[in-house]
Amino acid sequence: MSRIRLLPDTVASQVAAGEVVERPASVVKELIENSIDAGARKIEIMIHRGGISLIRVVDDGSGMDRDDALLSLERHATSKIRSAADLQAIGTLGFRGEALPSIASVSRFRLTSREPDAIAGTEVLVNGGKIDIVRDGGEAPGTQVEVRSLFYNLPARRKFLRSENTESRNIEHQIHLQAIGHPEIGFTLVRDDRLVSQLPATATLTDRIRDLYGPSLLERLIEINGNASSKIQTSGFIGQAGLSRQTRA
Repeated sequence: MSRIRLLPDTVASQVAAGEVVERPASVVKELIENSIDAGARKIEIMIHRGGISLIRVVDDGSGMDRDDALLSLERHATSKIRSAADLQAIGTLGFRGEALPSIASVSRFRLTSREPDAIAGTEVLVNGGKIDIVRDGGEAPGTQVEVRSLFYNLPARRKFLRSENTESRNIEHQIHLQAIGHPEIGFTLVRDDRLVSQLPATATLTDRIRDLYGPSLLERLIEINGNASSKIQTSGFIGQAGLSRQTRA
């Protein structure tokens, strides 16, 4: 008898999810990047218990029709590349078609999406990678992803998560990184029903840094701009000597 067997789809999905979903902050990162790729101008994030109990990301992006909403939950289904040639000039944050199916395989998952001109949207409920319900949804245009009970079906993975406060801080840090990279997008974070931060869209990176860290830190940054070639431009800020400090590991 052969000792090598094909894994069931649900088990294979859970194994593959480990490459994408390391902790709640990984989920938030993937969902925010999907929202950015969808052209969102406003992204709202809600978390409960460090994202272990609930992560909800709502955007005002392009949304999806029913066919695309269902396809987005299939592995290697993506709107961002069409052929191998597209890999040479990727202009989006995600392109592998792994994020949503991976997240859905290790959580109780809800996706609601609606295109701007559509009369109704689509709601899809997924439990551990298995689609339970597909129905019309009445949400506003854009996409809403709700992730509950992360790693409920992988207790060993859940055991290795840090405290709720630590996981919450990791999520806040991830949101700050995304906000700095995309000052033209507004970000809102609600943690355990308390508004933590509300960053309006800004015209410049300088304004976003000021909103995040205050004017005193901004005064200790040095702006850099450069053109390494006709195809590569660099811009940003670096901290003056002495700005950083050692922290306890």
